[in-house]
Amino acid sequence: MLKTLNGNRSYKGGRLMPQIRQVISTLTNDGKEIMGPDVLVYHYPDNSILNGSLLTVESNHFAVLKSRGAILNVYETGQYVIQTPDRPIIGAFQQAFFGGQSPWQYEVIYINRAKLILEVSGVAYSKEMAEMGYHVSCYVHVDTKEDALKLVQHMPMSGHYVSMKEVNWYAGPVIEQSINKIVQLTELERVNERMPEILELVKEHLQEFLSVYGLTLNDVKALVYPRDERMKELIALRAFGLSEIDAVRYYTAMIMAQKGVISAPNMAIGEPFFIGNPQVAADRITQVESKH
Repeated sequence: MLKTLNGNRSYKGGRLMPQIRQVISTLTNDGKEIMGPDVLVYHYPDNSILNGSLLTVESNHFAVLKSRGAILNVYETGQYVIQTPDRPIIGAFQQAFFGGQSPWQYEVIYINRAKLILEVSGVAYSKEMAEMGYHVSCYVHVDTKEDALKLVQHMPMSGHYVSMKEVNWYAGPVIEQSINKIVQLTELERVNERMPEILELVKEHLQEFLSVYGLTLNDVKALVYPRDERMKELIALRAFGLSEIDAVRYYTAMIMAQKGVISAPNMAIGEPFFIGNPQVAADRITQVESKH
């Protein structure tokens, strides 16, 4: 018959034997790390956590110990022997009702404290109601034990993970509102000139929002661009100093040249194309050259 002595050693046939201690970790049986760059929170999926279990916390993690919904402790890097306030039920009563263990009496939630990437894409509209696309990349991390508590308390969890994709859903509306607040009052071709203002506004609003969840915002990178390919070409031509009408003519001329239309040069300079009368065409070219 096997019995436990002091919760740490057992004896069988009069001989003392070491008791096997449960190890709680984010490593799989083959040594792979479960919490990759896309995982913010990991709920350890085992309901057999008992007094004396060995908790391992990696260098870029926090661990939160809960009991029936109440937070007992927050652990930083290291190995810890879990000391629960009340030892688990033992004996025939436990065997009969819980099959040897109390169901979800204690839970461990791991928090990724490394810098993770939060990415959001969407659509904004310029002052002319031109459609603009944007892509924002933010670097965030959980800085302190207090922040880890905020995250566990305020971020809902479905299953055993909270992924960065789920965090994106929370941050998306905040970023969209911040970008539209400036872009909607700005002409299409001047949006890039106001990128510093856009970045500062996104940082301000996003940090205020993320702090509720214990997340610290490190940096923000953003790209705002016309979604219409024609608008991209026209803005590029305007960058060469062309007026709006000249940019449209040159853009049309490029399309015509791609299709092999011989009157493309005339479109570029804004002059008519004469068919079947070389002398009239030559006279017209001479007049144009004399103007310049």
